[in-house]
Amino acid sequence: MMNEKKERIDDLQRNGYRIIQNPDRFCFGMDAVLLTGFARCSEEDIVLDMGTGTGIIPILMEAKYGGSAYTGLEIQEESADMARRSVELNSLSDKIEIICGDIREAAGLFKLSSFDVITCNPPYMADTHGIKNPKEPKAVARHEICCTLEDVLTAAAKLLKPGGHFYMVHRPARLAEIICGLKDKKLEPKRMRLVYPKQDKEPNMVLIESVRGGKSGLRVEAPLILMEPSGEYTEEIKRDYGF
Repeated sequence: MMNEKKERIDDLQRNGYRIIQNPDRFCFGMDAVLLTGFARCSEEDIVLDMGTGTGIIPILMEAKYGGSAYTGLEIQEESADMARRSVELNSLSDKIEIICGDIREAAGLFKLSSFDVITCNPPYMADTHGIKNPKEPKAVARHEICCTLEDVLTAAAKLLKPGGHFYMVHRPARLAEIICGLKDKKLEPKRMRLVYPKQDKEPNMVLIESVRGGKSGLRVEAPLILMEPSGEYTEEIKRDYGF
């Protein structure tokens, strides 16, 4: 049952879908929304979202692309429970399944080479120094406490079908590590887009697509600018993401 003092139901502005969130735990951000716009899937694809949180990426992906079946993997039981209830709230139980489990054990939870598409909005921060409570939900979501970048890439490489697509959002500061890690796992980087908060600022996000066993050749797309100098969202963000 929803804890009315902590949880809220937010309108996703797409297909009439809504999502249950708890601000004391973690609420989805722009990075998750941008990843769903960058990723692609077809009606026949079987999709896995690793570290799904409250299920925002599978829900938005289903709204945007349809897809055959989605699975969201989440290590924190309370977040997984909210995700399940959001799936039920949107009558998507026949399309989206939420599993509580560890990315580091994903290869034992699912059949190897079984997904057409994998998405992930992983913890960005490798440095866990100074964290007061490493079990605190927001710490788990932001810092590499329960899984590292290496763990994420290893799981994706094992679970993707040959020729399958892996989509991830991360921080530009770790781009060299990301590309080296992807190539090491035979996940060939194919498409990348840098996200800038404003035109005169440095990028603060990178969206990257890789293909298991793909040929070399990386296409860098035009920069994605979030806001005008006035502080309003750019026309592209308004048009494509509904902000």
